Amino acid sequence: MATASTVQAPRGVLHTRGNWSARDDRVPSAVWLAILWFGMIAGFGTDIPQVLKFVPPPPRIIWVHGAVFTMWMVLLTVQVLFVLRDRVAWHRAFGWFVAGWAALMAVMGPWVAVAVQVATLNTKFEDTSFLALNLADLVGFLALLAWGIALRWNPAAHRRMIILSTVALADPGFARFIAWLWPINPPSPFLWFLYTFYGNILLIILMAAWDWWRGRLLRSFAIGAAALVASEVLCAFLYYWPPWKTATVEFVRFCAKHSA
Repeated sequence: MATASTVQAPRGVLHTRGNWSARDDRVPSAVWLAILWFGMIAGFGTDIPQVLKFVPPPPRIIWVHGAVFTMWMVLLTVQVLFVLRDRVAWHRAFGWFVAGWAALMAVMGPWVAVAVQVATLNTKFEDTSFLALNLADLVGFLALLAWGIALRWNPAAHRRMIILSTVALADPGFARFIAWLWPINPPSPFLWFLYTFYGNILLIILMAAWDWWRGRLLRSFAIGAAALVASEVLCAFLYYWPPWKTATVEFVRFCAKHSA
């Protein structure tokens, strides 16, 4: 007789809860996490040597920001390893510390985004419209993370939403990597969207395709993934929208004036 972990639902079904063994989700979670690590290491590994050559040097806060966001990846990895090693109680206890670390990221993200724009104002590196990307990434991360925490008693949905929340932060690494391979300035919102978010979209497609193939696609994941993609499309539109450029220039000038 087939067990619950081997029976597959029809592929068109959208589950609200996982009716399969939690063990069946452990390896895929580790694979998605490995891809996220690849994007971060590949992107920042090619970018940091260039940043070290900047004259004048970038604000020191970016190194603190980098450490804080890298630690998020470490903490997420620890959480996945706890589950892989059947240390679920440790995973749950440590989860609140991880949630607290996310609150620190909610502060560091906007702080460093504005600090970089202030430092590059009126230089060839000025790009205040880029605040659209910072905003989309952080809001997407925090919203999906909060949803994932709320779903913690629904393990299948919880693990997918937590991974998806980190997918919202994947573009800085993947975008830096492709910029190193192919340094262009995309001339349209659509091309900029693909150039910037290809890593995020790839991960979402892989996660959705795997779950669809296994008959395990969850409604919460489908809604969360669609909302994330929609926010990234909106981000690409804002980046090229002249009123957004005007508003962000004035905002950064205001910040520069009151931080001097």
